Amino acid sequence: MAQLVQPWPVADASVLAPVAEHEDLRKVLRDLLAAHADHDQVRRAADSPRGWSEELWTLLNAEMNVGTLAVPEHRGGLGYGLGVLAVVLEEAGRALLPEPLLLSSVLGARALLAAPQDALPDELLAGVTEGRLVATVATTAGELTVADTGGGVTVSGRVERVLLGAVADLLVVRAGTPEGESLHVVDLREAHARRRSLEVLDLTRRQATLELAAAPAYLLAGPERAPAVAAELAALRRAALAAEHVGMIEAMLDLTRTHATQRHQFGRPLASFQVIKHRLADVLVDLERARSVARYAAAVFDDDPAAADLPAAVAAAVATDAVVRVAHETVQLHGGIGFTWEHPAHYYLRRALADEAVFGSARGERAHVADLLGLR
Repeated sequence: MAQLVQPWPVADASVLAPVAEHEDLRKVLRDLLAAHADHDQVRRAADSPRGWSEELWTLLNAEMNVGTLAVPEHRGGLGYGLGVLAVVLEEAGRALLPEPLLLSSVLGARALLAAPQDALPDELLAGVTEGRLVATVATTAGELTVADTGGGVTVSGRVERVLLGAVADLLVVRAGTPEGESLHVVDLREAHARRRSLEVLDLTRRQATLELAAAPAYLLAGPERAPAVAAELAALRRAALAAEHVGMIEAMLDLTRTHATQRHQFGRPLASFQVIKHRLADVLVDLERARSVARYAAAVFDDDPAAADLPAAVAAAVATDAVVRVAHETVQLHGGIGFTWEHPAHYYLRRALADEAVFGSARGERAHVADLLGLR
């Protein structure tokens, strides 16, 4: 048998225990989202020209400080880390928020923090963390070239399937240079990018193809640092997305349980039939498995981001498997109404399937785990 080349990082079991402050934050968030992001409001926001609610996005940043929660204090943030931000992500997943929390406040902000001192204009990081600017991170490698104009750097080329690409202000990309691959943030606010919106499965996360023509850019990490920064962003993305999926699974369980207790067949609630009980129990097991690995990955990331690759990959594999399976169960257990576009179950199914297509499948994540453990 192959020898394990990367040990499982050790963390105290208490990281999985409930935290009173986290639950207080969760209650405040859930109340806020109940007032501003019920299913009908989410649908209207997703159908709006921008793709999300400007009012809710302002509230989340001004009142909940979602953009600064995990930013270190010495960089102007609150310094709470991913463990606290994961509570916000769970509630965002539960409500299926179309607002750019994951892409901008989590991944975009973290990418900008990787820039060398004084390499970025102060207004870029402040704009993203305060919600005034929206950043996104390319999930696919584009065909890009970097040019030094003497007065700065520009990026040209094409990037496919960029989440929020039609409206984002900033784009984080990997680009090849003669010295090797580097990480840049491209300023899209001026007319240096042609954007073409794409037809998508999940209307709460729009995509676009971007063609950049000498767009102004700033270096985040050169060839010597880019692999480590990219790996850290990948671990963060896996752990953060797993937290979103936990919220989605919990919401779907609540939806299905409510339906099964209210819907009657043969004079009895559906929930009283043993086969329904067993399927709901399986959903609960999926929820607890996903919750455990997601919170553990967040705790390890906060302790040492460099050690988080393995637990984040396990969290992604487990949570992706679980959210797709539970989404199908939710549709089926709702009967005919679950198959209609009008029902929330359909929105959850589309988000789960689209996340799998954009961010990676559970099978791919398990292959990554095998690589990390030297088993392939």
